[in-house]
Amino acid sequence: MTRFLLWLTASLTLIFSLSAGAASKTEIDAKVSGALQQLYADSPAAKELAGKAHGILVMPEVLKAGFGIGGEYGEGALLINGNTHSYYSTAAASFGFQIGAQIKSQVVMFMTADALAAFQGSSGWKAGVDGSVALATLGAGGTFDSNTLRQPIIGFIFSNKGLMYNLTFEGAKFTRIER
Repeated sequence: MTRFLLWLTASLTLIFSLSAGAASKTEIDAKVSGALQQLYADSPAAKELAGKAHGILVMPEVLKAGFGIGGEYGEGALLINGNTHSYYSTAAASFGFQIGAQIKSQVVMFMTADALAAFQGSSGWKAGVDGSVALATLGAGGTFDSNTLRQPIIGFIFSNKGLMYNLTFEGAKFTRIER
């Protein structure tokens, strides 16, 4: 039990210390731009889809770390008409077998005005509770599944190695932050 509490404390300290090193607007905007460029290079179809989105939430660096108990944290921006509208953080906790750390990028495209308004109107929007995020996967020829394209919210998770398919947005909470 003592070891468990020690690991819990260490994991939570790591997660909360990440938020203490908050990035500036300029840093976030630069990382958001870089993450979108990478997504569009990995998937030209994503760029086309972005042109139809009412808003795009970009979390360029989400750090996930854990040892038994884990968590993730990142900061990013909501873009509307290609311009930064507001800044957000994402955080999630996880339990189960996990060791190590990874950095990933998340992009959430709000394809309808209603989905974007619901996101903006929340005080803390939780994926899977306040809205379902359809994880985009590429099919043959580099196109997206037609069922995914009909969803009001479409998400991408990727790293420097390209799109990642075995991850989920479930449990991630997005909260507006001041910068």
